Amino acid sequence: MGLITFLVSYYVTKDTRANAETTNFTLNSRTASDAENRINSVVSNVSLFCDLFDDPSKSHEELVLDAAKFFDRNSEIAAIGFLSREKIFTNTAFFVTKDISTDLVKAYIDSEAEAIDQAKNGVVCVENASPFFMNPVISIFYPIVIGSDTEIVVAIFSSEKLSESISTGRINETFLVNDKGIALIHPDSSVMMQAGDLSDNKFVAMVIGNNSSGMQQSYVDADDEEYFAACQKISTGNCRVITQVKTSVILAAINATTRRNIALTIAILSVAIVIIWIFAKTLSVPLDRLTAVTEEINKGNFNTHLFDKLNVKRTDEIGILNRSTKAEQDILNTVTSLTNKGVTKAIVRKEIDFEPHLKDITVFFSDIRGFTAVSDSFNKRFGEKSAAEIISFLNDYMSRMVNCISITGGVVDKFEGDAIMAAWGVLRDDNLAYEEMPDDNEKKQELKEHHEKHVKSDALNAIKASCAMRYALMKYNKDADSYTKLHKNKPLASWKPHIRIGCGLNSGRATVGFMGSNEKMEFTSIGDAVNLASRTESSNKLCGTDILIAEATYNILKTDYIRCKNNNYTLKDENLENEIVVEKIPVSFEVKGKGRQHFYGVVNMPNFNIKKFFAVSEPEFEIDADCEKAIGPKGPQNLSEVRIMLGIPEPDFASVNLDAEENKINIK
Repeated sequence: MGLITFLVSYYVTKDTRANAETTNFTLNSRTASDAENRINSVVSNVSLFCDLFDDPSKSHEELVLDAAKFFDRNSEIAAIGFLSREKIFTNTAFFVTKDISTDLVKAYIDSEAEAIDQAKNGVVCVENASPFFMNPVISIFYPIVIGSDTEIVVAIFSSEKLSESISTGRINETFLVNDKGIALIHPDSSVMMQAGDLSDNKFVAMVIGNNSSGMQQSYVDADDEEYFAACQKISTGNCRVITQVKTSVILAAINATTRRNIALTIAILSVAIVIIWIFAKTLSVPLDRLTAVTEEINKGNFNTHLFDKLNVKRTDEIGILNRSTKAEQDILNTVTSLTNKGVTKAIVRKEIDFEPHLKDITVFFSDIRGFTAVSDSFNKRFGEKSAAEIISFLNDYMSRMVNCISITGGVVDKFEGDAIMAAWGVLRDDNLAYEEMPDDNEKKQELKEHHEKHVKSDALNAIKASCAMRYALMKYNKDADSYTKLHKNKPLASWKPHIRIGCGLNSGRATVGFMGSNEKMEFTSIGDAVNLASRTESSNKLCGTDILIAEATYNILKTDYIRCKNNNYTLKDENLENEIVVEKIPVSFEVKGKGRQHFYGVVNMPNFNIKKFFAVSEPEFEIDADCEKAIGPKGPQNLSEVRIMLGIPEPDFASVNLDAEENKINIK
């Protein structure tokens, strides 16, 4: 039975292919003949017009009148141009009907310099002008003898009737191309309207390189689809009419019958294979999805869309695994929100050193000025509901501040009431092992430079985040005022306070790692560098600043980003984007073992791009014009302007004592 099926299929397929080739060739020949007649008709009509144009006894007005009569009888012809005599006659009715400006005719002719040059050399050129006129239009450039002169004539005519004449059968596709393979007529209107280049089609490339009047051949396209194709050459402009049909379409019925016969022959085996395959798929597909999700989790991608493909409604073991994995996602997201996204990902990826270790980092502290008074205001307004209102306010405020930290690669260490502690460099894949290398080791210097580059980048990012917070806080205060006004007439009116904050930064060596007990641990940083960062923040009030940096941070950045004596008050072009303006606080303080030091108040980053910064987390971000003065080109130029802008009193430095016991600046 299998042999009979094969023989029947073979001979029927052979006969069908032969009939299809004959039918395709016949359709192509008939279509080519009709298309050639229509094109020649246009050329003949234009030649008649040329005879009228050659009559020297006629005035210009008579020629215009004759042209109008001509176009009335030949409505599909849009325009005729005589290039040597610089005369163009247009079919006004055509252009009005199509809503096209007649000025386009001259512009189009001027754009076809190559076709004009070929026509001057005696070559007839047929071009697709559809893209230019945004309507199905073909142009013909050809030489003609008028009187004793050779004139270059261009005829522009509608290709709509020609499109209708190029018949496309139920399964056959017919199109017309010029001698360069450009589509003149095509069943796909978008290809025709764009003058699509079909020369990359194997058969089109073959026929435009072959001078024979007609040919027929099968070919396989770039998508491995086999076609029967036939071509007839049109005398005008060496155009080709091509008709083709997919072999798969012709043989579809035969192949279907063959498949049915084969299916009947091996029905039992096929059913068995399908059943086994389906059963295997019910196991392999879910397991593949589960594996893909697990791989994403191991990469630290806890919210991958692959979780949505897990079927948690299954009642078998795979369903249990899917539900467990979804629960793991919820746990990881909860842990991330309770700790830090970067820390959680580093733990999952096994990129973090669980043992406490030394690292050179930049530490940040901030808190809200007068938070006790703010808290009391909530209590007076909301009574028992004040706790929820305070938390809502803090969440709003901290979300804005933490966004600035996250954008710059910082890690939030902890929240303590209204205070935020963050650090840059704690998750950096960097260590201090190079310090133990001998000084003559070439690798030591390379590692040292690499390390110092990271330390400098961390300090810069910390200041960027602090400056961005100034804008974010100003925007918060504006939103808070609007929010309060919006709710002022409501019972138990909602309220958000107008606040100021202080930020302190210090760079130095700290112990970083997981610390705590077996019951609870947290990833944190401790050490003198952290203590001094905290004290730096608390000194903002005495110094009349909102962003204060310690001398260690200043020393790291001063050469590259701060105009000072070290760089002769000049920055390199590549560093101007991150220029930092600071002012030295005139009061010094004692740091045990390091002598007396100064704080530096951050005035501005004059080239800070607010939109670019916040667009990292909010692509649709738009700058608030009222808050643009916080930082960047429109920001303050000195600390006095900062104080005026933020409402900070000008300090009396003669009475400021940064060595006072309550300031706790001394490092032990």
